[in-house]
Amino acid sequence: MIEKRSKVDFRLNAIVDGSLRDRGNLADLAALAARNGATLIQYRDKEASTRDLIGEALAIRAALAGTGAPLIVNDRVDVALAVGAAGVHLGREDMDPAMARRILGPDALIGATVKNAADAEAALAAPVDYVCVGGVFATLSKRNPDPPLGLEGFARLRALFAEARPELPVGAIAGIDAARAGEVLRAGASGVAVISGIFRAPEIAAAAARMRRIVDQALAERGS
Repeated sequence: MIEKRSKVDFRLNAIVDGSLRDRGNLADLAALAARNGATLIQYRDKEASTRDLIGEALAIRAALAGTGAPLIVNDRVDVALAVGAAGVHLGREDMDPAMARRILGPDALIGATVKNAADAEAALAAPVDYVCVGGVFATLSKRNPDPPLGLEGFARLRALFAEARPELPVGAIAGIDAARAGEVLRAGASGVAVISGIFRAPEIAAAAARMRRIVDQALAERGS
């Protein structure tokens, strides 16, 4: 029996990707998003060395001090452990969540990517604190060999969690901008994971604040 967990606020997961360095210092970008509504910061960098990942994650963690937004490291359990991050986000080819839980301990936040029904079944049996379903829409932020799920595909996977683990936050990711955030919330999302919709906007602070308002309004309208 998986213990019930509701220790993560997934309303607005701002993903600070290594590709955003042209927009500024990653730690500064993370802090800007957190100060303007992001409830969770995820650091993702597919190209950096382990040493550079640790250095960047330490800088981001320091920049988030006092914001209330925890830092999650994408993929790398070792980096999350080394820098004292709040947790880790795992894809289908990453470390098994149960093993990550043994390494990081009971208080760590562990999230999982869900792309299809098989992923959903695996996540339902795993000690995860949230899942992120996607990609819902097409995105330029990450190469994705799988076709977009669309709102109907997202809703089908969301329903599996609503029935089996209703307390589990289920986020939506990929191609989510201000217009689409309300759509995925109305389809049952607990929140949204965003890269370009915040960090590629002309005004990052304003984009984060607007996205947070949209999410909060949609959740209030459905009584969540």
